[in-house]
Amino acid sequence: MARYITITLDKRGVSCRALLLDDQAPRTCKAVWDSLPQSGSAYHAKYARNEVYTLVPPFAEPKPGRENPTVTPIPGDVVYFGFEAWEIGNPAYGYDEGSEAHSDQGATDLAIFYGRNNLLINGDAGWVPGNVFASITEGLDEMAAAAQDLWLRGVEGETLSFARAE
Repeated sequence: MARYITITLDKRGVSCRALLLDDQAPRTCKAVWDSLPQSGSAYHAKYARNEVYTLVPPFAEPKPGRENPTVTPIPGDVVYFGFEAWEIGNPAYGYDEGSEAHSDQGATDLAIFYGRNNLLINGDAGWVPGNVFASITEGLDEMAAAAQDLWLRGVEGETLSFARAE
């Protein structure tokens, strides 16, 4: 049976619906589904281009490992990244000292991609593959417009939330 999640930019009141890709990323889908709801400060990517994401405490035990990976996500991809503390704590990334990026446990990055020509490479770490675990099926255009607004006007005070869809 198909499972869906709702992804929301809370302050902007914009949501989209995504289909879990249980056949392609079963471990990641299970880990995410079992952890929902999740919510955290919204960020717009600096390096990957057309990406909005949140960092939350690690929730998968054991971690899902690599499955259905990509370094070139397409519009509508919903991607899971698991980061160790040393991978994202660099002050150049711009995260506040108290953010999940500075946690001793590392962080889980839940991301959506809303446009083309994304490339997951980081100057400090190299390639950063992520697990594509869902695909946005409704509301991508509205989410893309809201994400572009984040890029132009800033993310301060915005949260990105993931929940099971009804």
